[in-house]
Amino acid sequence: MFLKNWIEKYIPVSSAAEPEAEPGIARAAAAIAGCEALLIGAGAGLSASAGFDYSGARFEKYFADFERAFGFHDMYSGGFCRYDTLEELWAFWSRNIWINRYMNAPRPVYRDLLRLVRSRDYFVITTNVDHCFQKNRFDKSRLFYTQGDYGLFQCSVPCHCATYDNFEDIKRMVLAQGFALGEGNVLQPPASGRPKTRVPSSLIPRCPKCGKPMTMNLRTDDTFVEDDGWHAAAARYDAFCSAHETGRVVYLELGVGSNTPGIVKYPFMQRVFKNPDALYIVLNAEPQRIPDEIAPRTVQLAGDIGATLRALLEASQK
Repeated sequence: MFLKNWIEKYIPVSSAAEPEAEPGIARAAAAIAGCEALLIGAGAGLSASAGFDYSGARFEKYFADFERAFGFHDMYSGGFCRYDTLEELWAFWSRNIWINRYMNAPRPVYRDLLRLVRSRDYFVITTNVDHCFQKNRFDKSRLFYTQGDYGLFQCSVPCHCATYDNFEDIKRMVLAQGFALGEGNVLQPPASGRPKTRVPSSLIPRCPKCGKPMTMNLRTDDTFVEDDGWHAAAARYDAFCSAHETGRVVYLELGVGSNTPGIVKYPFMQRVFKNPDALYIVLNAEPQRIPDEIAPRTVQLAGDIGATLRALLEASQK
C-alpha cells in the first residue's frame, strides 16, 4: 500500500533522497561491486544521453522537409502525425527507424554501462526500442524489450502473432528517397538537400499472411504483437526477479521518466520497499520523487547519465 498512498499524496522529493555528488558516487559504485544481483531499468533518457536526441540538430538534419510540410518539430511527434498516404508515412518511418535503430549512438554511454555491470549477475528491462543494448554486446538472454523493437515489422491488423526483421525493407526505402549510406550505416542526405518525402508504392510492406499493410512492432495500442521472443524474454525477466526477491540486490534505474512508470519505476520502488537489503540507484537528468519509506536506501545521481556512468566506472576502479 505504501506506493499507492505515495502516488495519491504526490509528495515532493524527500530530503533523505536529495541528489548526491561524490558520496553518492562512492556508495553506488560500492553497492554495484558488492551486489548479489543487479536489475537494470532503462528509459529514453539513457539513449538521449548516448546521443539519440529526437529533436534539435539531429531532427533538422533528417526531417526538415517533414517539419515544413506537416508542422511537427521532433521525431516523437512525427510518429503520431496523420499522413495523407502510406507512401509518406513510410518515408518518415524508414528514416526514423534507420537513424535510431541501424545507426550507432554517437556517444559511448552503453559501452560504459556494460563495462560497469558485465561482471555482475544482471538483467535489463527497457522501454527503449532502439536495440542499443544488443548493439553494444549486452547478453541477449539478459534483455527484455517490453515495448517492441524498431527493427521488427508486424501485421497492422494483426492477423497473426509473428514479427519480421525489417533491415532490407527499411534500407530500400531510405535509398529510394535519395539518401546514401556511409561508413557504419550513417544516413547521408542527398547532395541537393531535397530528399523525397514519399517512397514508391511497391516498397510499402505488406503482411505475408493477409496482405494488409505492415506496421512497426511498437506498443502504441492493443494491436501490439507479443511474439514468441517477447514471451521468452518476459519469462526470463520474471524468473530473475523471483530468484532475487531478497539479498543484496541493486535496482539501477537509468533515464526513466513518467510516461510509463508502471513498467520500471514503480515496480523497482515496490521491490526495494519489500527487500531491506536492496538499494535503489537512480540516474536521471532531473531529480525524481522518491517515497519516504525507501529514501534511506536510495541514491540519486542527477545530471548527464553518461558523465555519471563514467564517474561510477572511475570509482569502481579505485
